[in-house]
Amino acid sequence: MKSVIDYSKKKMIHTLTYLEETFSHINAGRADVRMLDNIKIEYYGNFVSLQNISSISIPDTKTILISAWEKSMIKPIEKAILNSNLGITPENNGSTIKLNIPQLTEDRRKQLIKQTEKEAEKAKISIRNIRREANNIIKKRIKEGIPKDEGEKNEITVQKLHDEFLKKIDKILSIKEKMLMTI
Repeated sequence: MKSVIDYSKKKMIHTLTYLEETFSHINAGRADVRMLDNIKIEYYGNFVSLQNISSISIPDTKTILISAWEKSMIKPIEKAILNSNLGITPENNGSTIKLNIPQLTEDRRKQLIKQTEKEAEKAKISIRNIRREANNIIKKRIKEGIPKDEGEKNEITVQKLHDEFLKKIDKILSIKEKMLMTI
């Protein structure tokens, strides 16, 4: 039974990690290299991440600077950024690309908060599904012969894990919303 609880906890931790990673890609009006994680550029017939063909730096809180290792890749990088859903227009000076992170408008902040709430709700649903799956396994094991009181203790443990992770999701959401509303 311990393996069911351990497995459930691992899955819940994975869900929380995924939510944090998702939140890191949501632009909060500050420069963050993780915003560029999903950008892929065609490079000699393969699609590679931006980090694999350039160096990325943050000279200040509102600027990301991209220096391609090969000058011929500047145009494809610029095109990939324009085609992404970042909503940022790159400035190409021929040797580097500069991304100026725009100040968020009130409407855009509200959109991003709705997006973060939606992602947090998906994570909560995932946690609930993990709890349900664990409880189903526990009930199956009770039918197979483990003592009922041991099964009930494990269900209580799974419920406590569930509650703990929902609180963590709410905390992460609250922090992200504060970041988004800070000007």
